[in-house]
Amino acid sequence: MRRSSPPRLPAPYLRHIWLDRAAVPEPQAYPWCLPFLREDFALSFDRAITIIVGENGTGKSTLLEGIAALAGYDEAGGGKGYRPVDHAEAVETMGGWLASALKASWLPKVTDGWFFRAESFFSVARHLDHAARSSGHAPPDFLSHSHGEGFLRFFEERCQRRGIFIFDEPESALSPARQIEFLKLLRRMDRLGQCQVIMATHAPILMAYPGARLLGLTKYGLDPVTIEQTQHFRIMREFCADPATFVETMMEE
Repeated sequence: MRRSSPPRLPAPYLRHIWLDRAAVPEPQAYPWCLPFLREDFALSFDRAITIIVGENGTGKSTLLEGIAALAGYDEAGGGKGYRPVDHAEAVETMGGWLASALKASWLPKVTDGWFFRAESFFSVARHLDHAARSSGHAPPDFLSHSHGEGFLRFFEERCQRRGIFIFDEPESALSPARQIEFLKLLRRMDRLGQCQVIMATHAPILMAYPGARLLGLTKYGLDPVTIEQTQHFRIMREFCADPATFVETMMEE
């Protein structure tokens, strides 16, 4: 008799991460010097979609790079086994170092998926074209479209299957209308029940995804917030109430 395969557990797969303080090599060096890592850092994932917000410099990208490296992705972005960027000449220190002192709990360990970084999308897209040509296939060619259209084509083609998907500022090339299209994609991923999404964003439209766990990253740590509590939302609300007065006031400060 043919044995039936066990049922697949739904997302989230990555359930918990924490910092192993004993594995931190230099507490005063980056990334260990980031404020949210100064105490005993731990983060649980209890929903399929987790959204992280915070001001520039608080460490959102570093945290996502660390999680991505922990899952086996190159810190420059891409899919499993991709190395789209040559790091040989790089002088910057990236958040992948964080993974060396992170511990993780998975149920089950599903590390297929994608790590999307807006700033490295061009390099990753070029890598995909080259890899396709090398194997005799037609290149996906995400770069022959507008920046935003290329993003959306990529999301549609690569991000609707079982796996963990890490998005760092996916809205960077998306107009507000295109951000709504991205929300629709998130809904389709969510309804599949097989996609875990961890996303950092500055876009209030994306922060408002229904049912997501919204976390605010500040110098004091990483804590649950509502969209109304975020500075991003408060600023946009004041701007929309009276754009001219808001801009004039902000420029005079």
